[in-house]
Amino acid sequence: MPSDLQLKIMNGVHRALLTVTGGRIGNQIFGMPSLELTTVGRKSGTPRKVMLTAPVIDGDTIVVVASRGGDPTHPAWFLNLRDNPEVEVALAQGARKPMRAHVATAEERASLWPRVVASYKGYGDYQTKTTREIPLVLLTPR
Repeated sequence: MPSDLQLKIMNGVHRALLTVTGGRIGNQIFGMPSLELTTVGRKSGTPRKVMLTAPVIDGDTIVVVASRGGDPTHPAWFLNLRDNPEVEVALAQGARKPMRAHVATAEERASLWPRVVASYKGYGDYQTKTTREIPLVLLTPR
């Protein structure tokens, strides 16, 4: 499982690639659109930004996966939005949009999970590495 430092480095490299290439490299990861999610730190109260992929986009709804590579713990960004669902999203280096996050219900997850895994097989592999159910988060416009 990646350490917090490794995750921060990967996010920094991703942002740098987007910046240096003017978005030509990094807007798609494994065939999925990338996005920058801004949450409010649940302990610090300060904005926290993370680069993620969106395996499913349905109209204005964007689905992200709190996998952390199959780690047994939830990613910090997930804990932040669980406590404060008001977030901002910049898709494909576009304008930041205020959005609201909600964790998929059991029914929503049952419907979405096959689509998520079809988009990127790795998510299915991550689920086999952990005993926790990997949450799906739906981001919708505020």
